[in-house]
Amino acid sequence: MNLLVPSAANDGGFHGPSLDEFFPPGFLFQGTAFEINRIVAIRILVTIVILVLFWLGTRKMTVVPGRGQSIVEMLLGFVRTNIAEDTLGKKDGTRFLPLLTAIFITTVAMNFTGIVPGLNMAGTAVIGFPLLLALVAYVAFIYAGVKKHPAAFFRNALFPPGVPWPIYFVVTPIEFISTFILRPVTLALRLLMNMIAGHMLLVLCFSATQFFLFTAGGWFGLFSIGTFAFGLASIGSAIGVGIVVGKTIESVARQPELQGRLSTLMFLGIAFTEALAFIAIAVAFIPFPA
Repeated sequence: MNLLVPSAANDGGFHGPSLDEFFPPGFLFQGTAFEINRIVAIRILVTIVILVLFWLGTRKMTVVPGRGQSIVEMLLGFVRTNIAEDTLGKKDGTRFLPLLTAIFITTVAMNFTGIVPGLNMAGTAVIGFPLLLALVAYVAFIYAGVKKHPAAFFRNALFPPGVPWPIYFVVTPIEFISTFILRPVTLALRLLMNMIAGHMLLVLCFSATQFFLFTAGGWFGLFSIGTFAFGLASIGSAIGVGIVVGKTIESVARQPELQGRLSTLMFLGIAFTEALAFIAIAVAFIPFPA
């Protein structure tokens, strides 16, 4: 379905979202290996947008950055400081910075399309792309472990130190399956199911609102207040986060020397905005007395 709210059924009953929404019909090259449907088109669009934004932000680098350069520097600085160096240390963080930056920015951009009007679907909502990212991360994980600790990597992974040796008969098979077989699957499913659940939740809320208002009628229309508030709170938090990030970028463009302090305030603002969304969802369903 191309719309966030599905059409009312002919029988007048409520029909919620289904997994068919994640398999839209193709509109280019149908029946071939290169068939393009709405989700594939979203992925292509996001890739083009990322390339254009980075090209515009880096084509004329200056000592005093403009708005475009500030956005790029802020994104790269966040990945370098808060993800790469904080997790891997300065040396290894620098080595894997290009890979981590590509995965982070691509994932965020693909997920963001789920709340963009007219798109209403995350580019990661079908297993192919999350599985590709999971395999890249898995190969990098094995490569980094073997290169840094050639002899101890597999031993420490399969035989955790400090465990009594009889327990290894249970622990070792579990560690082998979870670390070397299931890890790509679990990484892919975490991203995939988050996007599926988010999309299904929004479609359910707004389709239920349409049903209560225009189909059920009567006192059932009052239920539309709760379902609409629930869906609006889910989208509103994303809009609020976008406003917080946008204002932070403007502030960094004016005073680049305050980037560190502004980034901290930005993350606090994002946390409070997300918390407010959950509070709004809870309040929407509190039965207030007349």
